[in-house]
Amino acid sequence: MRVLGVDPGLTRCGVGVVEGSPGRPCRLVHYEVVRSDPDQDLSLRLLNLDRRLTELVAEHKPESIAVERVFSQHNVRTVMGTAQAGAVAILAAARAGLPVQLYTPSEVKAAVSGNGQADKAQVTAMVTRLLRLEVAPRPADAADALALAICHVWRGGARERISAALRRTR
Repeated sequence: MRVLGVDPGLTRCGVGVVEGSPGRPCRLVHYEVVRSDPDQDLSLRLLNLDRRLTELVAEHKPESIAVERVFSQHNVRTVMGTAQAGAVAILAAARAGLPVQLYTPSEVKAAVSGNGQADKAQVTAMVTRLLRLEVAPRPADAADALALAICHVWRGGARERISAALRRTR
């Protein structure tokens, strides 16, 4: 299964692509951070993100997309930007006809580190180890996107198989 993970953000949106199957090590395909100028108009920033995600979906041909679920933060402006970037990722999945799954940060942390309260350094260290990389993916947004993709391969793949089996029995 090939999964594109998205750690949404307006200024820095992490994107990571991995291949794997539940219970087996994943393989790194690609990662990057899509950046936008905070002084640019919001519509242009979202358009930039949409264009790049569309290109990445076409280039890497994922079977599904995993997006970090927006959670409540104290800074409403940050939450809004993150939610808008997440919506662009969901739209990119829908446009490509791909299933999308949302994961909370604690679900992702627990999947890759065994600790739902792991900090960014622990998540980055585990992603580096799980993908057998010589150098940690930087910045943390990229490591987070890869963690989302790994989480989906390990957890979401099973969810999708169960859903497909249920659909076949109906």
